[in-house]
Amino acid sequence: MAEKKNQVAKVAATDSNRYRLRVHYRENVIPALVKHFSYKNVNQVPKVEKIVLNMGLGDCKDNSKSLQLAVEELKSIAGQKPVVTKAKKSVANFKVRTGMSIGAKVTLRGDRMYDFLDKFLSVALPRVRDFRGVPDKSFDGRGNYAMGVKEQLIFPEISYDKIEKVRGFDVCIVTTANTDEEARELLKLMGLPFQKGGN
Repeated sequence: MAEKKNQVAKVAATDSNRYRLRVHYRENVIPALVKHFSYKNVNQVPKVEKIVLNMGLGDCKDNSKSLQLAVEELKSIAGQKPVVTKAKKSVANFKVRTGMSIGAKVTLRGDRMYDFLDKFLSVALPRVRDFRGVPDKSFDGRGNYAMGVKEQLIFPEISYDKIEKVRGFDVCIVTTANTDEEARELLKLMGLPFQKGGN
């Protein structure tokens, strides 16, 4: 009986560690946002809805092996299989034809979204060289935040010896906030380190 209790406690501990950002949001972020913006209802409190990772792969449109390697790297980082995006129209200057594979994207929701965000904030961003915080001007006016990652090597899943080329990608954090101010406060409380001196 005692052994079963210990197993249950271990599972609960690993779950709380794994979903610590979700727990942090529920226990700390929601009360802080309610106090800051004087929401009447807890359902008005903004939350992170989804995270979209988008990698442009126009340089390997003629090389299917490079494309596959880049897609596998994005899959390792996100923990979910990306969708290969195709060109919608032909552009002669870029030698792009309609239907050509030119990128990869993955949309994370729920537990995978919180897992990625936790890893991004606590492991990947501190590994950026000369890191001074993320820009606080990258909001779209509707409460969503987008930023670029210059190299995939900041993620622990990517081995320097196995990569073919240093690639960057975009991280777009979509929130339910109505204004940029609410979204900024939400992401700041979630742990996103904005640059000092930003408004």
